[in-house]
Amino acid sequence: MIVHDFSNENSILNQFILEMRDVTIQKDAMRFRKNIERIGEVLSFEMSKSMDYKTKIVKTPLGEKEMRVPENDLVVCSILRAALPLHTGILNFFDTAENAFISAYRYHPDNADAFEVIVNYLASPSIEGKTLVLTDPMLATGTTLENVLKAFKSHGTPKQIHIISVIGSKPGIEYIQNVFPENTHLWIAAVDDKLNSRGYIVPGLGDAGDLSFGEKL
Repeated sequence: MIVHDFSNENSILNQFILEMRDVTIQKDAMRFRKNIERIGEVLSFEMSKSMDYKTKIVKTPLGEKEMRVPENDLVVCSILRAALPLHTGILNFFDTAENAFISAYRYHPDNADAFEVIVNYLASPSIEGKTLVLTDPMLATGTTLENVLKAFKSHGTPKQIHIISVIGSKPGIEYIQNVFPENTHLWIAAVDDKLNSRGYIVPGLGDAGDLSFGEKL
């Protein structure tokens, strides 16, 4: 896996991440969602540099001009519900991409620390020969992305996979490096060192889904 970690670079991403982590600022759900969306835009721009390009001729009022444009056939899949703002940010840049959505959530039997990931919904076009972009704001243990990858096996084989995430843990990144194909690209804005006993990123920011859309029952 090719990891593009922007956590040690000086960029506006750091401001967005700071606001999302801050226990006071993150209470503003609209601002929290907007920061995820903006991170999706920045990471989409960075991802665009790695894509295949082709030459097209555009006709202007005064003549013609050759332009280099991406030729990748993207399918953007977001993990419900937390990744919806990230999905919007990506579509702001790749507006002709096809869309897919998957429901994957943690189930803690008897509220124990141990959990399993339940996938019970996937709506997607064929990904055969296309570029699959998986979006999940929090890459914690990596087991959610592993189960999402398994769910896509019946939808074809993509020519390449990209993962876009906001914050990840080092253990989670190491885990998916052993699960995804070697030519997979991970685009991530920040990386934290560890997980707690329940598999949440420390220091992280909390539950991105709840902060974006309210607590679930």
